[in-house]
Amino acid sequence: GVVIMKWVLVNKFDEIVDTCEIASGVGVSGATTYFRKRKQLDQSSFDGLWKVMSMKRWNEIREISTREGKQYEWWKDESTNPDEGFDY
Repeated sequence: GVVIMKWVLVNKFDEIVDTCEIASGVGVSGATTYFRKRKQLDQSSFDGLWKVMSMKRWNEIREISTREGKQYEWWKDESTNPDEGFDY
């Protein structure tokens, strides 16, 4: 069967601004396309404002932030290729 995954759109403050549930097979790129079309922005404008990740990934980031007592600045860590090195 199809596995439905929850995806989140987060701003630079790690606040969830939108969510969607899509089949996990679409991956982060499919979820990104979905959110980008909802916002009606081109890729570079969209990427400058938001990040798309799975709810699971968002929860992991929140745990790191809580443990370290500060915001985990994912946008400074991640490579330019968002799919690289992540097992969604």
